[in-house]
Amino acid sequence: MKKFRNIVLSLTLLVIILVSSGYSRSTTTSQNSEEVAVLENKQNQTINLFVTHGHCSTPFAGIVDDLKVSLQKRTDLGNPLEDMKISFEVDPNSFNVCAGDDLTSRIKTPGLFIGMNNEKITFRSTNVYTMGLDWYQINGKMSIKGIEKDVKLFATGIRDSKDTMSSLLVLEGQMNLFDWGIDYDKIVNGKSDTVPTKLMYINMKIKIH
Repeated sequence: MKKFRNIVLSLTLLVIILVSSGYSRSTTTSQNSEEVAVLENKQNQTINLFVTHGHCSTPFAGIVDDLKVSLQKRTDLGNPLEDMKISFEVDPNSFNVCAGDDLTSRIKTPGLFIGMNNEKITFRSTNVYTMGLDWYQINGKMSIKGIEKDVKLFATGIRDSKDTMSSLLVLEGQMNLFDWGIDYDKIVNGKSDTVPTKLMYINMKIKIH
């Protein structure tokens, strides 16, 4: 019985040592990982957007400035973008609707996205969560007309099956304009709607490698 107890204690001690060393090794790797800027101050990147009240949409595009993407240098084969940081600015004066000048002028209605001080729409990531293989949830802060709110975006890394690093990053998300106090119908059409145009979607394809 004493011999059996000694064997059990020895095995338990061995498991504790292995778990502790494994945790220490992973923690050290994370702490010592090097941050690498894959994009810095990139200009004239295009972002696609549309606003909708559910069944009718107005698509438009804008120009992104000061696009920055940085990653943690990895030595393993894990998801390559799981520690990314991303930030960008969009000038609402650059918004353009391909359907014509009339819709472009509506999107550029003062007070909608263009504030009194011509503030840019900005985004900066705060946390990134891995949702699956090359699929990420990016939490961050988005500012419209100088008002900053929490948003949740999703990103997909696209890479060849033989590559360890993604070559493209597709960023997309949905937000409620009411969070920024923006009543699209009242600002553009002069009165609020019972079925408000409150949702805005964004989509951006970023070449990172």
